[in-house]
Formats: sequence, structure tokens, C-alpha cells
Amino acid sequence: MRMRAAVGVVLMLAATAVQCAPLRQNHPIIGTWRITLPDGSCSETYRIRADGTTLVFSNEEVAESTFTVSDQPDKNGFYEETDTITKDNGKRDCSGEITAPGRAVTNYLQFHPSGNMFVMCVERSLDRCIGPFIRVRGKSI
Repeated sequence: MRMRAAVGVVLMLAATAVQCAPLRQNHPIIGTWRITLPDGSCSETYRIRADGTTLVFSNEEVAESTFTVSDQPDKNGFYEETDTITKDNGKRDCSGEITAPGRAVTNYLQFHPSGNMFVMCVERSLDRCIGPFIRVRGKSI
């Protein structure tokens, strides 16, 4: 009976495991990005890695996630990106919220032609977006 329960737990964990896939080395999302609230009171920094993982600093929050993103933009210039928080320190982010790990969120990214900015939208439209996220140049950690 215990073996059956243990197998059930393993299968459940495997079914909910988050998949991430390595990106091509020149994918435009790879790098460090920062977005600042309009009043300048808080900023978030995203370290987006080619292995499909992200490290985020937002106010007091430190979070890790896995993500998938389309290799090429669609005909309207949007990359589909799905992000799942895997770890969070339980502190408040720039919006005052505490992020709970486990929920996947899909957004649509559109890059500026320079490759140094992008906006994140809730649908394949520029009607409901946040940004710009600005590329941070310098050495990665």
C-alpha cells in the first residue's frame, strides 16, 4: 500500500514538473532586463538565461522560474512566452504582492528593432502591455 502511494506521488510530481528548453544562443530574450515603475519608486531586474531559467529581483522579492519562448516571432512580431515561478523567497514585489510558485503565465513579447527593449503583453496586441523592459549591459552574474 505504501509503495502504491509513493508511486502516485512520484507520478503526480512528474506530471506537474515544469519543462524548459534551451534557447538558441542569439535569441533576443537572453540577457539582463530591467523595468522601472513610472514613478521611479521600484524596479525589477530579470536575468534570463539560455537554459530556460530566470532569476528575478523585485523590491524585496527574489524568485526563480522556468520558461519557454517561441524561437521566432509570429507574423505580427510577437514571441509567445510561458513562465512558471519555481521558487520565491516569500517577500513582497514591486506591486506589493507575494508570488506563489507553481502557476504558469503566458505573455506575448514584442522587441524594439534595436533589440534593447521589449514590451510584455497579455495578448497578441499592444493594447494591454507593460514596459519597456530595458536591456542592462555589463557582466552577468
